[in-house]
Amino acid sequence: MEFLSNPETWVAVAFVIFLGVIVYLKVPGSMGKALDDRAAKIKADLDAAAGLKAEAEAALAKYREATRNADKEAEAIVVEARAVAEGLAAKAEADLAASLARKVEMGKAKIAQAEANAIAEVRRIAAEVAVAAAREIIATRLDGAAKDRLIGETIASVATRLN
Repeated sequence: MEFLSNPETWVAVAFVIFLGVIVYLKVPGSMGKALDDRAAKIKADLDAAAGLKAEAEAALAKYREATRNADKEAEAIVVEARAVAEGLAAKAEADLAASLARKVEMGKAKIAQAEANAIAEVRRIAAEVAVAAAREIIATRLDGAAKDRLIGETIASVATRLN
């Protein structure tokens, strides 16, 4: 019985009992099931990651397309804004030229009116000076009888001119 006193024997017996308990409790099947569950979970996570990657790539493509469209729209807006600005500048320039032309014409008209007023004023003053000079000459050179005769002739000529 030396065989029972050998420690390796007891270790072997314990190992066999341990293996029997493991098989009895179906540990290998539950370990396999746990590993299969874990593999299925990892596969599901990989599938979900692949789906998220595909969604991210689609979103990236959509974003890039939107960026290209936005760039095209921005270019179109800039072109349109330049055209509008050029049109406004041309209109403003034409309006300014027309306004300056009107102001020049108004200035010429004012100058012509001022010239006409000045000529009329000079004529009026010349007539007043001529009348005053004639009055002075008549007063100094004509005597009473000549004055009466001149007044009579003037009255007669006015009467004939009025008829």
